[in-house]
Amino acid sequence: MATTTEYQVIGMTCGHCEISVREEVGQIAGVEEIHVSAQTGKLVVTAVQAVDDADVLAAVDEAGYSAVR
Repeated sequence: MATTTEYQVIGMTCGHCEISVREEVGQIAGVEEIHVSAQTGKLVVTAVQAVDDADVLAAVDEAGYSAVR
């Protein structure tokens, strides 16, 4: 059963920011769908099973931003 989790990303300002976050989060095993918006700061991750929040937060950090659930 798929799970959807929403995060608030701090520091995104443009489409390039969205792409960076999408690329990093997309490397997490099981992630099926990623919606990210620099305008709202929202990141919505849908995965085949529950994804560890620490993995998502680390991926966002790797992209150069910070996030909270």
